[in-house]
Amino acid sequence: MKLKRPQKTATCPRSQDTWEEEEEETWEAEFRYLGQLDDSEFERALQELQLTRSIWTIDLAYLMHHFGVRHRFCTQTLGVDKGYKNQSFYRKHFDTEETRVNQLFAQAKACKVLVEKCTVSVQDIQAHLAQGHVAIVLVNSGVLHCDLCSSPVKYCCFAPSGHRCFCRTPDYQGHFIVLRGYNRATGCIFYNNPAYADRMCSTSISNFEEARTSYGTDEDILFVYLDS
Repeated sequence: MKLKRPQKTATCPRSQDTWEEEEEETWEAEFRYLGQLDDSEFERALQELQLTRSIWTIDLAYLMHHFGVRHRFCTQTLGVDKGYKNQSFYRKHFDTEETRVNQLFAQAKACKVLVEKCTVSVQDIQAHLAQGHVAIVLVNSGVLHCDLCSSPVKYCCFAPSGHRCFCRTPDYQGHFIVLRGYNRATGCIFYNNPAYADRMCSTSISNFEEARTSYGTDEDILFVYLDS
């Protein structure tokens, strides 16, 4: 987690700050899965919405609403789990991010951002994908294993050239993936890693479940409806 941005209490959050290049590319890549995205429009959205260098699922939900994309954000925690303060992934800027993120959750209903506290099953996810929609899921990349990527680097999908390889640490490493489909016969899930545009990844349902339910994810899933 990186920085806190100043809050405005009367309206939905706003900011003029920019992000680090790597994380901005990740967010933009996720939105490109939904169709053509004008770069200048995307940059304006980053400036208009109160966004930080941290990537939280609630931020993605606000971006969905901003672009008029029908969505449903499901999570186990409506706000920030205080227990994350002790995790290395969250620790550095936890205190400043906690205030910002909790405020986003508190303002979600007024800003027409759909957030639900609920449990999502694999069957729920499969039903959503079967209708031709996609979903953005927060996973522990240190657990997720792509069966199609080269061995022995299990998690090569998550390490763009020149970046630190997540598979070298046992600690929780939060990462968003975009679910694209599944094969019920073979029991696998197909997904895209936003860091790459040239491949489709695949993993078993059991591995996917382990990655998305790891402590640190809140089992966050953002259902995205492409008919919008």
